[in-house]
Amino acid sequence: MKFGPVSPKEAIGGVAVHAIRQSGVVLKKGTLITGADAEALVHAGVKEIVVARLEANDVSEDEAASGVAQMIAGEGIHVEKAFTGRCNLFAARPGILMVDRKAVDELNRVDESITFATLPAFKAVTEGEMIATVKLIPFGIDRAVYDKAVDAAHQRRIDVVPFTVKRVGVVSTMLPGLAPKVIDKTVQVTKERLARAGAGVIAERRVQHTEPALRDAVKELVDLGSELVLIFGASAIADRRDIIPLAVENVGGKVEHFGMPVDPGNLLLVGRIGEVPVIGAPGCARSPKENGFDWVLMRLLANLKMTREEITAMGVGGLLMEVIQRPHPRVPEPDVIETDVTAIILAAGRSTRMGGPNKLLEKIDGKPLVRIVAEQALASRAESVVVVTGHQHERIEEALRGLDVGFVHNPDFAEGLATSLKAGIKAVPPSSGAALVCLGDMPLVDSKVLDRLIESFAPEKDGLIAIPVAEGRRGNPVLWSRRLFKELLTLEGDIGARHIIMKHNELVVEVPTTGVGVFLDVDTPEALADALKHR
Repeated sequence: MKFGPVSPKEAIGGVAVHAIRQSGVVLKKGTLITGADAEALVHAGVKEIVVARLEANDVSEDEAASGVAQMIAGEGIHVEKAFTGRCNLFAARPGILMVDRKAVDELNRVDESITFATLPAFKAVTEGEMIATVKLIPFGIDRAVYDKAVDAAHQRRIDVVPFTVKRVGVVSTMLPGLAPKVIDKTVQVTKERLARAGAGVIAERRVQHTEPALRDAVKELVDLGSELVLIFGASAIADRRDIIPLAVENVGGKVEHFGMPVDPGNLLLVGRIGEVPVIGAPGCARSPKENGFDWVLMRLLANLKMTREEITAMGVGGLLMEVIQRPHPRVPEPDVIETDVTAIILAAGRSTRMGGPNKLLEKIDGKPLVRIVAEQALASRAESVVVVTGHQHERIEEALRGLDVGFVHNPDFAEGLATSLKAGIKAVPPSSGAALVCLGDMPLVDSKVLDRLIESFAPEKDGLIAIPVAEGRRGNPVLWSRRLFKELLTLEGDIGARHIIMKHNELVVEVPTTGVGVFLDVDTPEALADALKHR
């Protein structure tokens, strides 16, 4: 291939190497220069242009990229038309991407002019997802190089192996203290995972966390025709002699491997009962976030073997980094349902600005302010409500008599707001993934606003803080992901969490609202009068 600067007339038939914009003439990079282009360049005052010109033994960039891509594309792959030296490959069906690392390396070592990049091997892909790309660096290559690249591509292809396992049985074990809703959410998350592979749950069983009960349930699921059995233990597997591996063995199966070098996901077990694979799920499998469980589950849904060799080869890339946007491998605890929200009502203050009375016991429409706030929280989609008391806690509890709320007393309430916030955070049930922090003196915040905050909480999209906004101002209450609890517990004195919000502003979801409700806290008699007007 010839390459270099020439006059516009000498450039006819060549390919423009660089874009040209001069005196109204726009010539894009890669343009095959015509006589009209050359004349326009002359009139624009362009005296020299860098072009590439193919010679007799050259293969053009698009032809070369397409030829290599077509050769390396195996089953379940669609090759798109090449453009500007790039040819993209797409999954023609959902499945697992099978890539031979050696084949990719060999192709990329043929010549610096040819590059080939893919998604990670064994990635679960959807139909239409881009999985690889071939890119030619120059505008053309020598045919001998092209032939060598095609030969390398022909030796080993990449494939998308389809998901074939469709019938899945699920068994969960139970222990005192494990809420039924935790199992409910686990099953729902599992169904959503399976749906991506076109699979479904044919039967679900819940049994006590004992070997005989689990063994019988597993046998029943296999007899019902399950092609894969998933076991979610109330307690994590601690040893090969634990209840889950014993149940697999005592039903006539075999434990093939326990443990995996992926974090989160270490405590995963893979076994087999005849031809039916079994997974003893790690605690993180209850979360919808990707973890080691997904890696094994998706391969088994494609009927790929998961031996000790395959699992122990997952170490490189197996550390899922512990950052705030992703649940930590050990926090939250295994039974946390990330989208469950607990409402915390801060009702511990001394009402010093009210001039004597406890503001939370002042009434609107015959109800104490704190009761109005609690009733709205209970009417919302929050899973539970916790009230933090302090000053006159007996009177606050009496005002809330008959409501399904929990109480936590903060003996240090006089030291400032932070002590009450921390008391509330510590009281959030282990199964909740977020806290909606409400102020007991904001009676105009109704359940609809609370629901909008809960609905806007999007941990899967890194939306970890939800804040109501009206007329460009941020108000209260604020919803916090459990991933930020550790930072909230560092607060001191009478300072709120505004600086934490500023620190993690990229994690904030602003929820549009109207009216003064998210700003009006009844701290003074004047504020109470204002609240009465807007009620």
